[in-house]
Amino acid sequence: MNKTLLLVDGSSYLYRAFHAMPDLRNSEGAPTGAIYGMINMLRKLRNDYAAGYMACVFDAKGKTFRDDLYPEYKAHRPSMPEDLAKQIEPIHEAVRALGWPILMVDGVEADDVIGTLAAQAVEHGLEAVVSTGDKDMAQLVNEHVTLINTMTNEKLDRAGVIAKFGVPPERIIDYLTLVGDTVDNVPGVDKVGPKTAVKWLTQHGSLDEIIAQAANIGGAVGENLRRALDWLPMGRKLITIRHDCDLAKHMVSIPESLVAMPVDDEAMIEFFKRYGFKTWLRELTGDPTAGGKPTAPPSQAADPQGGLFDSAALVTTSDYETVRTEERLAHWLDTIDKAALTSFDTETTSLNAMQAQLVGISLCCQPGVAAYIPLAHRYQDAPTQLSRELVLEKLKPWLEDPSKPKVGQHLKYDCHIFGNYGITVRGIAHDTLLQSYVFESHKSHDMDSLALRHLNRKTVTYEEVCGKGASQICFDQVAIERATEYAAEDADITLQLHNAMWPHVAQHEGLRFVYEKIEVPTSIVLQKIERNGVLIDTELLAKQSHELGTRMMEMEKQAYELAGQPFNLNSPKQIGEIFFDKLQLPVVKKTPSGTPSTDEEVLQKLAENYPLPKVLLDYRSLSKLKSTYTDKLPKMVDPNSGRVHTNYAQAVAVTGRLASNEPNLQNIPVRTAEGRRIREAFIAPPGSVIVSADYSQIELRIMAHISGDASLLRAFSEGEDIHRATAAEIFGSTPAEVTSEQRRYAKVINFGLIYGMSAFGLASNLGIERSAAQMYIDKYFQRYPGVAQYMAETRIQAKAHGFVETVFGRRLWLAEINSPNGPRRQAAERAAINAPMQGTAADLIKLSMIAVQDWLEAERMQAKMVMQVHDELVLEVPEAELSYIRDKLPELMRGVAQLKVPLIAEVGVGKNWDEAH
Repeated sequence: MNKTLLLVDGSSYLYRAFHAMPDLRNSEGAPTGAIYGMINMLRKLRNDYAAGYMACVFDAKGKTFRDDLYPEYKAHRPSMPEDLAKQIEPIHEAVRALGWPILMVDGVEADDVIGTLAAQAVEHGLEAVVSTGDKDMAQLVNEHVTLINTMTNEKLDRAGVIAKFGVPPERIIDYLTLVGDTVDNVPGVDKVGPKTAVKWLTQHGSLDEIIAQAANIGGAVGENLRRALDWLPMGRKLITIRHDCDLAKHMVSIPESLVAMPVDDEAMIEFFKRYGFKTWLRELTGDPTAGGKPTAPPSQAADPQGGLFDSAALVTTSDYETVRTEERLAHWLDTIDKAALTSFDTETTSLNAMQAQLVGISLCCQPGVAAYIPLAHRYQDAPTQLSRELVLEKLKPWLEDPSKPKVGQHLKYDCHIFGNYGITVRGIAHDTLLQSYVFESHKSHDMDSLALRHLNRKTVTYEEVCGKGASQICFDQVAIERATEYAAEDADITLQLHNAMWPHVAQHEGLRFVYEKIEVPTSIVLQKIERNGVLIDTELLAKQSHELGTRMMEMEKQAYELAGQPFNLNSPKQIGEIFFDKLQLPVVKKTPSGTPSTDEEVLQKLAENYPLPKVLLDYRSLSKLKSTYTDKLPKMVDPNSGRVHTNYAQAVAVTGRLASNEPNLQNIPVRTAEGRRIREAFIAPPGSVIVSADYSQIELRIMAHISGDASLLRAFSEGEDIHRATAAEIFGSTPAEVTSEQRRYAKVINFGLIYGMSAFGLASNLGIERSAAQMYIDKYFQRYPGVAQYMAETRIQAKAHGFVETVFGRRLWLAEINSPNGPRRQAAERAAINAPMQGTAADLIKLSMIAVQDWLEAERMQAKMVMQVHDELVLEVPEAELSYIRDKLPELMRGVAQLKVPLIAEVGVGKNWDEAH
């Protein structure tokens, strides 16, 4: 029998497993994340370590000696989450069935039980392996005791402890005493972090010697050390893990009590059935039908590992064909013509869809059976291929037939590729990128990740085929045989992913609506907007760039005068020397390395009182405009059309908002005159104008709708100025009596609170005392109790489910909503309040894009959408159509949804975007 004792810190892993998968539930809605995590870890440990002895140690209820020594010990720890408490009993049941002895010793923490057992194991000639995520345990490490962390695959022997902490295991107690343990509420020396602790221990050798030399340690930390001298002995006692607990009275003896027991298969089968762990059930029983088909609701994965794969339905064989003859092409054309659904994919020369050339096409109508049609592989000795012109001529009728359903992964890209050859793809029924985005917006959506997560399949990656970095080759240089493996698999996997994900999206009304009625049609519209592009006045941008450069030179000279010497305005080091050494400006904050920071936040704070930081801020603002837009945009203009063609990333933001890149058209500043001038370069061609349409106060209107607050609903329904109405409510006056300053306050409050702004944040924004800001917030909620109730209920819903929803059913996941980390949890709570509004606004503008595009096509208008920016649609409209479109746009945008308050869209017109906005 192996001479190893394997000890598991059960209490540590309970919480880590729970917070890793807080939203995991079985088909009955019972929480199972911590159960799954514990079982997964314990099974892995037994596989990895052939230990003859083992134990899983949990904290017992009640006080320990540390509570008697220090009543504040662990005082700040929140109570155990209810969903975790429900899983404790089944976890114990599973641990025992897996053959692990369970230890819970009254009056003794799990750490001390483990420390004692590890010491006794060494005395009995055993090696001890401790599985934990607790840094305190590093003090146990020696030549016979090792730490492992199954959640990070970290292994700590003596060298590992030194590498991680900077001190050897025998100095971990000293190290932790100095830095403290915030988790257990054990203070250290104020302002002493890991770097200082390591530095002192390296210089002085031990905590005792540091204490002896305390009078000679200078600086503020030295003073803090001296203030902590009376506390440090107590801190060391609390930090030290005991090795001498009397376990005999608890019937625990080494090694007899801890012999590894065999797994109780019958008990585990029953357990897996009860808690819905179907993959494990099939694995243990050998029955591929055990557990039935996945029935989990879309809020979770049917498989606890976060995937949907059903091992009984997985296709593990593949039949991939390279199509090189017209005869085989005809066969596949016949196949896809008769297929109920066909997956297709393109291989190209570039990620830039508007410039890429088509290298090959892959097709799949049946899982495991696919074809690759090489068209333009150009390496030496490449075999003969069908001509691109011939294949596209044959495929075009099918590609353009709306009655032939098609599925792909990120089809917007493939539609651009075919568009480069004059083909308009129709019949797009599904897109697996968008299915994943709707089903699990908080996860990755690339095909390789999806295949691993939902099909349990490792795919051939692009880097494996083409290489990476400087040695990467273009796809047209890939050998056709290897290209077939990669490309045909893409089409095959895409079809299989659709089969796995679509049933889970389709069975939930809200998710199905968001997918079918919003995301898929939006993708089609975006492809058209991208292809349209927007006309750019490059001469105007060149003029603006020159003017910005001249102003930057003037500011540079001004900065030199204020500093009293020349310096590099882009060098944090030189700026720091000028600010803090020469000018003696106050230090606002420091960098992680301990030097005074000169980041933008610091400059903004210092600019309130000093001229040089203000000049630097203005300089940086102009520099960013020049480099990002006036210099860069002209280089991105298509020389044939004079237009830029941005890319709209649809599956990025959890809220559903679009992201624009290459170039980013959504971040052009609008609050500065210089930023607005850049919009002047976005122009209409002769005979046309730019028309901008956007929703008015959309997120506040959505807040009124979802909160149902009577006062907000009344104000919007009666067409009141909502900021003036809020000011009247807060300041106790009539709307007519509200001053411009009071309206400004109300506007900040209205928008701030829907973003979860605190009293501190409101005070900073308004430049008032925190107490006054809190008074305004209190009055706001008194006047709008429906908003306060909505916020409270939303936090509860978010914590219970791990997500919130938009009006239309989009799920907005909040990974940190139950985090033990206070700031992260609070940020997630703020996001939970705002996300339904931001997400609903994103849904509304997408529905508007779809409605406007459908109308333009139905009416055969020459006008076209050229941009979508936040809540705004930008169109290029012939002057002959202007009157009709200006009247129709607000009607279309109002009509996409019926909320409890009216939707209002405002339209502007101009020769350029700035005039129209």
